[in-house]
Order: sequence, then structure tokens, then C-alpha cells
Amino acid sequence: MVVNSVVASITTAFSRQRSTVLVFWLLACLILPGAANANTILVMGDSLSAAYGVETDTAWVNLLRERLDEQDREQWQVVNASISGETTDGGARRLPALLDRHQPDIVIIELGGNDGLRGFQPPVIRDNLSAMIEASQEAGARVLLVGMQIPPNYGASYTRLFTEMFPDLSDQYDTALVPFFLDGIYNGDGLMQDDGIHPTSEAQPRLLENVWPHLQPLLQETASASR
Repeated sequence: MVVNSVVASITTAFSRQRSTVLVFWLLACLILPGAANANTILVMGDSLSAAYGVETDTAWVNLLRERLDEQDREQWQVVNASISGETTDGGARRLPALLDRHQPDIVIIELGGNDGLRGFQPPVIRDNLSAMIEASQEAGARVLLVGMQIPPNYGASYTRLFTEMFPDLSDQYDTALVPFFLDGIYNGDGLMQDDGIHPTSEAQPRLLENVWPHLQPLLQETASASR
């Protein structure tokens, strides 16, 4: 009887210990994913952000991840939802589900180039970008709008309307703005692929440098707001 009593006591002690460990494990599973995903940058782009024609490791979005790590901003994760050939219509359709899934703090919208190259009407492009900005802001995210330009052979009027659309939207919705994503790249030696549309691997650091000065304040604002 004494032996049975001792065995029962030991079994109860181990059961309680396992229960305690299980409770802590469950709490960790509930808490840690939220903490890991607390700060997220969602990139909504086209082939310029989808590493078209370059190694993924050399692409500007991956270089952004590396810079965040180098600056001890490991709490940030970068979700690249860019798709080659994407238009503003496609981006506007995909964005709500992505916002719900990733709950980003910052949304980088790098779309519109394909719309312009296909001759889509600026009011249509503008409406799609407006919808994306509004959805992002309603979800509590700060927005960085990336400006684009198209070749002059589309006509002076169309080219002007397209170019002015980005700063106009930025002013309207009070977003951060990259004035021109390909600034210093589109006319640089060895910085564009043979198609004349996509930047080379050598141009990827410059793409990041065009984005970074406008992204960095958003990182700081988010950090300050979370304190």
C-alpha cells in the first residue's frame, strides 16, 4: 500500500509538471506569432518588385530585408506580394485578402506601370490606386506610393496625366511618395535589361535607395506609435 501511495504521488507530480509545461507551451504558441508579425511591410508591386530577370537574392525587396536586419530592425518582416504583369486592377482585387491575412503596418504600392504601357485610361488607374490606398489606410496601415513614368511616345497629354497622378494621389490621401521609382536608372549604362523596361541586378541597390528615404520615416513613425 505504501509503495502504491508513493507511485501515485510521483505520478500526480509528473502530471502536474506536464500540465504546467503544456500551459506555457500553449501560451507561447498564442503569443509568439503575434509578436513575430507585429511589424509587417507589404509590397504590392509588378515585375519591378517581383525580381523579373534577376536573382531573387539580388532584388531590391530582398535588399530591403537585409537592410532592416543590419539596422537591428529584426521585428520587421517584409511580405512581397508582387506579381510580374500585375495591373492596378489586379492589385486592388488581391489587396483586401492580403490585408486581412498579414495585417501590415506599411503597404508599399508599386503599381501602374503595366497599366500605362497598355494604354489604360488614367481615371481608371487612379480609381484602382485610390481603392488600394483607402483599403490600406482603413486597415490601419501607412502607405508608401511609388511613382512611375512612361515613355513619351504615348503622347504628351497621356504622359503628363499619368505622371501627375501619383503626386496628386499622395497629396489627396496624405501618403508618402517615391517621386519616380526608376530615377537615375532608366537612362543609366548597364542598369536596364535588354527589353528597356526592367532594371538589371546592378540597378537593384539603386531601386532600394530610391525607396529608402521615403520608407524610413514610416518605420520610425510606426515604432514611435507602438511604444
